[in-house]
Amino acid sequence: MAEIIDGKKISAQIKEEVKQEAERLLKEGVTVTLAVIQVGQDKASSVYVGNKKKACEYVGFRSLSYELPEETTMQELLDLVGELNGRMDVDGILVQLPLPAHISEEKVIQAISPDKDVDGFHVQNAGRLAVGIEGFVSCTPAGIIELLKRSGIEICGKECVVVGRSNIVGKPMAALLLRENGTVTVCHSRTKELDKITARADILVAALGKPKFITAEYVKEGAVVIDVGIHRGENNKLCGDVDFDSVAPKASYITPVPGGVGPMTIAMLMSNCLKSAKMRMDKS
Repeated sequence: MAEIIDGKKISAQIKEEVKQEAERLLKEGVTVTLAVIQVGQDKASSVYVGNKKKACEYVGFRSLSYELPEETTMQELLDLVGELNGRMDVDGILVQLPLPAHISEEKVIQAISPDKDVDGFHVQNAGRLAVGIEGFVSCTPAGIIELLKRSGIEICGKECVVVGRSNIVGKPMAALLLRENGTVTVCHSRTKELDKITARADILVAALGKPKFITAEYVKEGAVVIDVGIHRGENNKLCGDVDFDSVAPKASYITPVPGGVGPMTIAMLMSNCLKSAKMRMDKS
């Protein structure tokens, strides 16, 4: 039976480290500040924004909250982002997705200064990751690397398969595994004989957005399985992209849903905000 990779425990360790560093910066007169913008009243978004505010409070960051009405125009949102870009006391800017249909997510994301893009979504930060230059990395893939490292799982030389090619998870995940000297294959909806490819993986990252899609026949004996998906299944119970019950007996390590990858995303967001504040200090 696989050993469970406890994302709650590891994320708590990271937040504690960030908290200690934030306390040190505060003694030097620097308050780490995250600005969070939400447009509309999407229930899931409100929960995520609330969790981010709680995390800021816990680690000792100041959080600025902008809760805008659904009818906010794109220009109004871009003006607010521009104002926050120019503020010396703001280290990170996060625009909660999804945005209402009349607002271009892409234009808003690219309007955020790359130096305050703590979500790691800006094309400049994606480019930095691709060519190996320091920048902000998308929080979920960065969190997965921390889960692996802090669980003592070697990436170097391992065959790594990422199922999913999104800009937020799949592509940066592949780049990070490459950076750690993994041998990486990226699969997607058009991949032929997917089960044969995933069954080669020493480390399998499932980020395809289909509940319980990855079953035992997709997994090599002793593989490390990282489940990025989160869905509401039968009886409103949470599940991931991996069929945990069939895969866990075959894997060596596995992340649960919930309590695996999810908590790491906010922990890495806090880590990115801290990094941004340190960059601000270096410039001043």
